[in-house]
Amino acid sequence: MKHIYFFIVVFFFLKYSFSQVYLFYSENEGEKINHRILLDNNYLIETQYSQNSNTFILTRGGLYTSNDNNTFNVSFEFNSNFEKDQLKNSVIVKNKSWKNISKSKKALDGKWLMGGRVTEDGERRRDLNKPRKTMKFLLNGYFQWIAFNTETFKFSGSGGGSYETEAENYIEKIDFFSRDNSKVGISLKFNFIKKNDDWYHKGFSSKGNPMHEIWTKRK
Repeated sequence: MKHIYFFIVVFFFLKYSFSQVYLFYSENEGEKINHRILLDNNYLIETQYSQNSNTFILTRGGLYTSNDNNTFNVSFEFNSNFEKDQLKNSVIVKNKSWKNISKSKKALDGKWLMGGRVTEDGERRRDLNKPRKTMKFLLNGYFQWIAFNTETFKFSGSGGGSYETEAENYIEKIDFFSRDNSKVGISLKFNFIKKNDDWYHKGFSSKGNPMHEIWTKRK
C-alpha cells in the first residue's frame, strides 16, 4: 500500500510541478526582447515581445515531446510568423538563461477553448472539433489567448499578461497584444463562475464592449 501511495505522490509531483512559466531575453538591433514560455506537461508556447516599445513580435506553440525535460520537440498548432518562416516544428532548448517567473497555482489554470457565448436567447455553443480555434492558456498567474486555424495555419491574434482571481473576480493585466499595442498595461476585471468543465466569463472587452463568454476545458 505504501508503494502505491508513493507512486501516486511522485506522479502528481512530476505532472503538476513541471508546469512552469519562464522568461529569458535576447537583443535585436539594440532592443531587448522578452521571450515568455508557458510550459505544462504536454504543451509549450513561446511568445516574443518588447516591453520598452510595447511591440508584439511573434508567438508559436503546440504539443511537445521531451526525453530530458530540457529539449522540447514542438509540433506547432500555430505560428504567427508562419508566412515568413514556414515553421511547423521546432526544437526549443532550455538553458540557464531561463528564469522561472511562476506565481502560485490558481483554480483556472489550464488550457481552455472558446466554447460559446451567453446571449439573451440563451447559450450559443461552438463546435470545438473545428480547426478554427480560440484558446486561452492560464498557468501560474499568467495568461495568453490565441486565435488560430490548425488546418490553414492562419493566425488571427494573441494577447497575454498576468492574472489574479479574487473570489468570483478574474483580473487580467495585459503585457502584449498583437492587435493593438496601445492596450498594453491596462487591467480588465471580469466576473467568473466555474461549472464542471466550463468557465463563464462576463465583463467588458479591451474595446469596452460587453461580453459573456463560455470557455471549455481542453481535453
